[in-house]
Amino acid sequence: MVLKHRLKEPITKAEMLKIVIKRHKKQFPVIFKKASKCLEVISGIDVKEVDPTTHSYVLVNSLDLTHDEMLSDNHSIPKNGLLIIILGVIFIEGNCAPEEDIWDFLNMMGVYAGREHFIYGEPRKLITKDWVQENYLEYRQVPNSDPPCYEFLWGPRAHAETNKMKVLEFLAKIKGTDPISFSCWYEEALRDEEQRAQPRIGSVDNTTAMFIAQHWSAASPDPTEE
Repeated sequence: MVLKHRLKEPITKAEMLKIVIKRHKKQFPVIFKKASKCLEVISGIDVKEVDPTTHSYVLVNSLDLTHDEMLSDNHSIPKNGLLIIILGVIFIEGNCAPEEDIWDFLNMMGVYAGREHFIYGEPRKLITKDWVQENYLEYRQVPNSDPPCYEFLWGPRAHAETNKMKVLEFLAKIKGTDPISFSCWYEEALRDEEQRAQPRIGSVDNTTAMFIAQHWSAASPDPTEE
């Protein structure tokens, strides 16, 4: 499915059934639903049906981020899901998140600085260098901090390619709720949309954080399984 996404080609139910073990074919609807959720949470990809008669599907980015379109390896797994999660944490932390808070959140999802991840590689390099160089994230030292402390903000490219409402909708979808349930953040996202339409607050809720982290862990494939 990842290769089809890279090549921007649709995939049919018949093609997917070919790679499902024969004894599990009757469970295809359940397998398909779980695989679709896994792609959305980990890779930031939505599976959309384009032809009900042939059961043909296309894979599209949940948001408009173009990071994964730049990758040359057609077989690498898209990483937009993690980027969207980080943008979401920054937003709900008040648009500026301490590095420590980012890593505390990612640790709950099984992503650790300095520990190689089978999908994300070395997370610290990905987050503090790669996405910073691509202008998706801003990583800066907190003024007058001694010893030095760092914080994350949205980079200019993140502001250009997506918005707070889309990120909030993604987080709400993972939690299985409506964006309006995020109260003050929803109001801020609405104001952001209104400002964007014109010419040219607090910390992460622990319940929400734990839910997303647990959902992420459940959706992540076990690299030891064949």
